[in-house]
Amino acid sequence: MQKFLLAGLLLITTTSLAREFWLEPVRFWVAPGTAVHVRRVVGENFRGTAWVGKPSRVTLFTHYAPGVAARSLLAAALPDTLQSTVRLLQPGTHLLALATNNASATLDGPSFTAYLRAEGLDYALAQREQRHESDKPGRELYRRCAKTLIQVGAPTPSDTARAWVRAVGLPLELVPEQNPYRLLPGAALTVQVLLAGRPLAGQPVVLWRRGAQPTTVISKLHSNQNGRVLFRLSEPGEYLVSTVRIEPAPIAANADWQSTWSTLTFGLTGPKRP
Repeated sequence: MQKFLLAGLLLITTTSLAREFWLEPVRFWVAPGTAVHVRRVVGENFRGTAWVGKPSRVTLFTHYAPGVAARSLLAAALPDTLQSTVRLLQPGTHLLALATNNASATLDGPSFTAYLRAEGLDYALAQREQRHESDKPGRELYRRCAKTLIQVGAPTPSDTARAWVRAVGLPLELVPEQNPYRLLPGAALTVQVLLAGRPLAGQPVVLWRRGAQPTTVISKLHSNQNGRVLFRLSEPGEYLVSTVRIEPAPIAANADWQSTWSTLTFGLTGPKRP
């Protein structure tokens, strides 16, 4: 019976919160001049539905194209809308980045504990246990950061703009140190985790792949002292790198915890590049 109760708590938690958030272009490889719709997705296990959050929650939504100035996709004249279709003109690897402000959530004690355990948020779990607060409701502020890379035209060494490697100042940020569109299956990809622009050690980072087979977790690693993790990109497909950090909320906040979620999405092709 206890096993079924725990499973039920996990289902309620992941269904009601579903806090993993990512940017998902309809295509990761396009020709120059293509207009690409970029979905904002929330869900679990690299499967999700369209995010229904209000545009007023978005604090940054920027397009970084090779060789040109960054362009905000926040429509200043239309505060209740977000520009979700982007025309990609320049050949090379384009970067889109988004960040939100905080929203709040409260769960009863057992549900919050199940949520922390499911997401691997061991620090908060240990703190609640040490303080004998495991049965106390969990009040949380949460914010999201997301980046996606889209390849326009064939990858070439002449793409020296290196928009893909830019750190854009997200609160929690994943920065690839190789361009995944220049890699082949079996290659290694190093990703650095930055917290407020500084390398973050000991941070759990998960790599997901969605391909011909069902979505799978490829790796779950912890960043080294320089904030880096090294993943092996095993097969062609669409990839999601994700991480989440939780800390005590500021004293002035009407919450106990502050979590920050961050993702990076990109595609990996086979031996024949587009």
